[in-house]
Amino acid sequence: MPQADGPTVIKIGGSCAASLDLRRWAATVAECGGRAVIVPGGGPFADAVRAAQPRMGFDEAAAHHMAMLGMEQFGYALASFDGRLTVADSMAGLRRALADDKVAVWLPARMAMAAADIPASWQVTSDSLAVWLAGQLRAVRLLLLKQVELPREPVAVTVLVERGIVDPAFPRFLAASGAAAFILGPAEHMAVPAALCHDRPGTPIVSVGCE
Repeated sequence: MPQADGPTVIKIGGSCAASLDLRRWAATVAECGGRAVIVPGGGPFADAVRAAQPRMGFDEAAAHHMAMLGMEQFGYALASFDGRLTVADSMAGLRRALADDKVAVWLPARMAMAAADIPASWQVTSDSLAVWLAGQLRAVRLLLLKQVELPREPVAVTVLVERGIVDPAFPRFLAASGAAAFILGPAEHMAVPAALCHDRPGTPIVSVGCE
């Protein structure tokens, strides 16, 4: 179960990589030192892996690993925007960053490749990795920053899968994490620090029908 004083995991979607506001969003999240961990999406780096796989013919396991390295590339880019952001690839590194009042940018390959419960498949994207990490950290909440607009009313996680907003594995990882999950659209991205102080910072994701 999440701890009342646990951190917030903030997934910055890969679709945000092309936004002119990306640097401002990174600086805004950096204000949450000691309270937040960023999970970068794959963005154009993971897209390059998707495009290369059918041409080169490498298998799902290789693609999965390469896509996570794409997340790490985006993560290094994000961390370069603000000195309050620091990369971390281990649980010890994440906790050290939080203790030092920094915002850690998670580099997922090391931890995710060692996790038996994370299949090497395109069915598991950075969204599922973010909620998996939320469970590992006993995070109080998960914020998905995406380039989608949703009403403020709660939305079932199965609906998000059907619309292609989250990946097919996400419901299982969400149910196991114990974290409260929300989606924040573009208009809400700059309000992330305030969101950490509210029980309902965006569109709530309802975990239903997940065993």
